[in-house]
Amino acid sequence: MHEIEKTNIDSVTANAPKDEHAPINWTNMILFTSTPLLAAILVPWYGMVYGYSLYDWVAFILMMGFCGISITAGYHRLWSHKAYKAHPILRAIFALGGACALQNDVFHWASDHRRHHAFVDNNDRDPYSAGRGFWFSHIGWIVRHYESSKEDFSNIKDLQRDPILRWQHKHYLALVLIMNIALPAFLGYLGGSIMAGILLSGLLRLVLSQHFTYLINSLAHMWGKQTFSKKSSARDNPVLALLTYGEGYHNYHHTFQWDYRNGVRWWHYDPTKWLIRSCSWLGLTSDLKRVSPLMIETARLEMQYRMASEKCSSLANADKWREKLEEEYQQLKTTLDLWAQHRQEWYDSKTSQLHEQYEQLHEKWDQLALRDKYREVKYRLKLQRQRWQELMQSFGNLQAA
Repeated sequence: MHEIEKTNIDSVTANAPKDEHAPINWTNMILFTSTPLLAAILVPWYGMVYGYSLYDWVAFILMMGFCGISITAGYHRLWSHKAYKAHPILRAIFALGGACALQNDVFHWASDHRRHHAFVDNNDRDPYSAGRGFWFSHIGWIVRHYESSKEDFSNIKDLQRDPILRWQHKHYLALVLIMNIALPAFLGYLGGSIMAGILLSGLLRLVLSQHFTYLINSLAHMWGKQTFSKKSSARDNPVLALLTYGEGYHNYHHTFQWDYRNGVRWWHYDPTKWLIRSCSWLGLTSDLKRVSPLMIETARLEMQYRMASEKCSSLANADKWREKLEEEYQQLKTTLDLWAQHRQEWYDSKTSQLHEQYEQLHEKWDQLALRDKYREVKYRLKLQRQRWQELMQSFGNLQAA
């Protein structure tokens, strides 16, 4: 993966694009202007005059989830990043859901997204570079024929071999009409009002699902924390994760884009991750790629160390603080490596136990010893992390000299 080293969005903005006034894409301009306007007028009007039933709102929520997950689990993590493999049934469902989301076919979507990661924040090559501002990265890049988003399928030859994706690409327009008009109308018919289905499950769902996705291209590169890396403008933002089915942990994603998870902690809201994992128990997904805990914690630690080091130079007694920081950093890094080693040995031992249920008793004692060593180092790591966090808080409270 090639990424352009950038420290902040201001430095990117200085890279002036060459096609600021590209020709307007009138199809997209009309679509993305008319649908929000119609939704803002027709949806509340119908609600006030005729009203919506509980069934209508449930259908709307289910359609929102269907479209959103098809983009995050399908278009994004499956096809753009190959973070896992999926059964043909699941791939077909995602292809239909992507057509329902009306964010182009997989070939165009994945090609643009792979270029985004390859040239992130490069205003001339990143299709939706955040360096060109919120409006451009959110939707502006779609409504003009910019050179940076010119069709080029040379980076998706692997996807072009998938018969399901070739089928979706060939019949995309028909699928869009079926999924965005016929399906909502049918759901409305089942609930007693075709118009309610078209307005809620069709129009309102379309507008909201599109703009929720586009927030990852725009706001997730401007608002939040850079927890793991400053090599791109991507940020971690748990608020955006709530709207985007877990995609808000965007700094993690840009640092470890091959991981099927975006929210790496168990408490992170990432329903896309939960779905992919659950489907693996049913045999619908396989080869789920995960970044090792050591790589994750090392990236987090190095980012904190880098930020603290930068602040040291502006503090009184800078040499003293820098020496203390370096000492704690090296100790924590050593313990982290030791923790990873014992953790791997412990899990290897557990795996071996599953395959060899009738081993001799002394081997069980060896396994328990390994477990105790792992727990001991894990406790040491916890204490040193606490000391490290206290040191980081001290840096946060210190004033520059």
